[in-house]
Amino acid sequence: MGKPTGFLEYLRELPLDRPALERIQDWNEFHSHMKPEDLRTQAARCMDCGIPFCHTGTLISGMASGCPIHNLIPEWNDLIYRGLWREALDRLHKTNNFPEFTGRVCPAPCEGSCTVGINCPPVTIKNIEVSIIDKGWEEGWVVPQPPAVRTGKKVAVVGSGPAGLSAAAQLNKAGHSVTVFERADRPGGLLMYGIPNMKLDKEQVVLRRIKQLEAEGVVFVCNTEVGKNLATEQLLKDFDAVALCTGATKPRDLPTEGRELKGIHLAMEFLGSNTKALLDKAATPISAAGKDVIVIGGGDTGTDCVGTSIRHGCKSVTQVEILPKPPLERANDNPWPEWPKIFRTDYGQEEAAAKFGDDPRIFLTTAKRFIGDEAGNVKEVHLVQIEWKKNDKGQFVPQEVAGSDKIVPAQLVLLALGFLGPDQALLESLNVERDARSNIKADFEKYTTNISKVFAAGDCRRGQSLVVWAFNEGRGVAREIDRFLMGATDLP
Repeated sequence: MGKPTGFLEYLRELPLDRPALERIQDWNEFHSHMKPEDLRTQAARCMDCGIPFCHTGTLISGMASGCPIHNLIPEWNDLIYRGLWREALDRLHKTNNFPEFTGRVCPAPCEGSCTVGINCPPVTIKNIEVSIIDKGWEEGWVVPQPPAVRTGKKVAVVGSGPAGLSAAAQLNKAGHSVTVFERADRPGGLLMYGIPNMKLDKEQVVLRRIKQLEAEGVVFVCNTEVGKNLATEQLLKDFDAVALCTGATKPRDLPTEGRELKGIHLAMEFLGSNTKALLDKAATPISAAGKDVIVIGGGDTGTDCVGTSIRHGCKSVTQVEILPKPPLERANDNPWPEWPKIFRTDYGQEEAAAKFGDDPRIFLTTAKRFIGDEAGNVKEVHLVQIEWKKNDKGQFVPQEVAGSDKIVPAQLVLLALGFLGPDQALLESLNVERDARSNIKADFEKYTTNISKVFAAGDCRRGQSLVVWAFNEGRGVAREIDRFLMGATDLP
């Protein structure tokens, strides 16, 4: 490494985000960049650790440890330390088609397994990554690179989310003619309509990369739902291979008393309508303006609902989490290099605390019933505290705490409870075999289904997961499709 003792000499530092009370006035991204000399100092903290766990990308205790797409982190940290930004960008693109996406929305499992992080704050890997790619765009280094030779093979990619985009990029790089089918009005899938603009700008970041893919020869066909607007028989007839990258879009609902009341929405309905309103200008979103908002679900999507509600001008916001509050430091049963299951405060909670004076989260709590008014609108939520106890099968299950009932006002309830698997209509029309969890049955790193020339990758195969795992699988399915079509492959 350029500075082997850097991790001993320098402290971890991140750029300051825009102030919370300022950024909630708009929908612009709230992160900023550090000066190049400060990034050089942060890159110098990457130690000569011998075995860089940061890019292993393995599963430990069911969670990602290290980078699932195996970014060459120590190498581009060293290049940044030496001021070789263009070379660092080339090294980053070797493993990552879209570092501007992962550098903004990935939870950074690489940092959780950083060797420095054993007893010190880890290297700021995610911030350095996004700084490299953003400088690349600013300097004009990121340009369309269409393949020099076409193979004559045609591949359809169904779904334009993270897995679909990375599959399309790699297949096109191999020289195949790639058509991406997307049922929404814009490509991007989760990146477009599932993540709010203040975390990932649609015009300046997502559509910029889509335009580059188009310039390289990838064709995007939107407003087309395979199995509905386009017959599956026609798809199989027209293409030499098909990659199913539809994601896990079937939401987990909360079938409790009062669920039918107006004003109770799935998180993706709320977030998607808001992004569409920002892009289309004339569209009207599901609005939190002036309302008491209850967000049920403590993950990233719940946080996005909190941040979006505050920008609408909600009266109050409460985030309900059924799990206990995590510890401030790693527990003994959560050792390095596992992902650290510790208490974190994300941007939405920071903004709620700045506006309303406190963290909006309530732990070990669930919604027991929804209460409506005479017109059928939700007006209150009946909450109850729970504790996790073992049942007669030895499984931990939530049980109500007697006397802990609490009724809170709510004119808008947002359900951010995760996803159960892919939509089934397309899979049924193709007669694709599925596993016990309703995901497409296809082995990891092979991606072949029971239907000839039909492959599957991403959340529709593995279940709800991280964006970076979808990029891993998109690249992997491209490699296996190329091998299937050509008999061999040079794709990584």
